[in-house]
Amino acid sequence: MPTMWRLVLLVAVLTAAISGPVRAADALTADVKSLTLDGARLALAAAEMEARRRGLRLSIAVVDVAGNLLAFERLGNAMPVSVDAALGKARTAALLGIPSKALEDIVDGGKPSYLAIGGVTPLQGGVPLMVKGVVVGGIASSGATAVEDEAVALAGASALASKSSQ
Repeated sequence: MPTMWRLVLLVAVLTAAISGPVRAADALTADVKSLTLDGARLALAAAEMEARRRGLRLSIAVVDVAGNLLAFERLGNAMPVSVDAALGKARTAALLGIPSKALEDIVDGGKPSYLAIGGVTPLQGGVPLMVKGVVVGGIASSGATAVEDEAVALAGASALASKSSQ
């Protein structure tokens, strides 16, 4: 019997030794929700459908929560500059968790220092992608009017939000 208790004690000590550093590491890391490629494709398809419905030639970019490109479409003869603009707007929405129009309003309101933030584009047309209240990415379009760009992006964001609430 004493040997059995020694074995139990040894297992308990080893378990504590192994799980101790894991628990400490957990305090130093975070689980981050981010958009998947399937989610990006869903949002892109809905945005593209809205752009085609409106007869628009533009670029649409979808990025993950870190602002990295997941999906992209350049419709028709969209202006070449719309490629970088769409990506910048999508990154802005994802990284700041606000529509790119909100940053445009901040800058226009006399706070140009926000332009010092790397990788942001303060132009209307980008919106955050949300799943259960958490920003998981961003979507943006560029190449039409500012209001049309945002409407196309909102169609993509709405499709993702609808699908994720099912």
